[in-house]
Amino acid sequence: MDAMQWMTVAVFAVTIAVVVSNKIDSTAAALVGVTGMIWMGVMSEVDAFNLVDWNVMVILVSIWIIAGYFGKTGVPGWLSLQALRLSGGRPGLLVLVLSALAGVISMFVDNVVTILMMAPVALPLARALAIPAVPLVLMIGFSANFMGSALLLGDLPPQMLHSVAGAEFGDFIWHQGRPSSFPILLVTFAATLAFMWLYGFRRVGRRVSMAEARIDARIPDPLFAAVAVGMFLLTVVAMAFREALGVHLGFIAMTGAVALVLTLELLGERTQAPSFEHVIQELDWRAVFFYVALFALVGGLEKTHILKALSTALTPLFAENLALGATLLYWITIPIVGIVEHDAYILTFLYTIRDLGQSGIAVWPLWWLLLWAGTLGSNLTVAGAPALYVALGIGEKEEGRKVSLREFLAWSVPFTLVSSLLCYALAMAIWVLPFAN
Repeated sequence: MDAMQWMTVAVFAVTIAVVVSNKIDSTAAALVGVTGMIWMGVMSEVDAFNLVDWNVMVILVSIWIIAGYFGKTGVPGWLSLQALRLSGGRPGLLVLVLSALAGVISMFVDNVVTILMMAPVALPLARALAIPAVPLVLMIGFSANFMGSALLLGDLPPQMLHSVAGAEFGDFIWHQGRPSSFPILLVTFAATLAFMWLYGFRRVGRRVSMAEARIDARIPDPLFAAVAVGMFLLTVVAMAFREALGVHLGFIAMTGAVALVLTLELLGERTQAPSFEHVIQELDWRAVFFYVALFALVGGLEKTHILKALSTALTPLFAENLALGATLLYWITIPIVGIVEHDAYILTFLYTIRDLGQSGIAVWPLWWLLLWAGTLGSNLTVAGAPALYVALGIGEKEEGRKVSLREFLAWSVPFTLVSSLLCYALAMAIWVLPFAN
């Protein structure tokens, strides 16, 4: 590599290290890294702007706006009450049902937003059934982070796969004549929850009746709830038929958000909906700027042909033995994303795998395994997934104590290891071995 490439790698590595260390704000660190690359001449400011996939950013912001309204309808609380009914007041079973509910919601809503929706209702249930708050909230966090990659809408990694590989909504269900992200992660998720019930929740808490729980989860404004949920579902359906509509996913998501805002504004005082200004203020704009900077940082690596050099170096391994190469990619990814913010890692290797395809290597098995390993492995520590940091903070506040690393790992390691093993077995059988033969 020449001097410019080494300097680019150095800036990228230092930036990611600062992000992981959390010594300064991660968004500030990422923006400083991009600024440094521009002043070094790696790319111009115009290049940096153009390297950002603005379609993905519009998807992210638009879905967050819709989710912001959805979270205030009372529907998540109502769903949690149904979880109590479904569990029959059995504490261990309730943990599984709440975790499953968090996983389902996170397929359509950002995982941090899912946790913030679920926690206010889950914690009163935990008190009523004498369930420790920390394990419960962590399970909600693990589940939300887990299922965010099952479909196109929930988390940034599947949206990045759409950006780099062109994966559409339906491809996450069935792709190239075989099941893909949704069915494989769903089966893995169900089996992992069953294991966690045996591992830590089989005898937790005490059984209570609905009357004893005294949980009020009424939907205060049915009209507001109907409008928000209805527009949310219409947006999802429209995104599923993007190819037929012939427009970008970001435009569909933005249309759904604008239509929801306009409808609620026209209804005015007839609903108890929060103002648009309030919803906008609650968006995590730091995360938006972080993802913008992330695209530019990885784009800097691509501009200096570093990713091309990396793919060239890896080509012999994957060309000679795809199964071995896929296995190494999967199991090396899992511990790395446990300590490195997984979005940056996934985006970097999505481009690397794309370049591998120019040598005739089957890229889709590698893209899927990267997505799944990057998602599952990020449940290992709070450094890999910001959602877990939020969940841990909620649990510590509820119990009024600091949770040790050992206690956290006692829950995260079994969850991550079991889910990773199960997903690996399915991925190899369905996606890798058929292409390796």
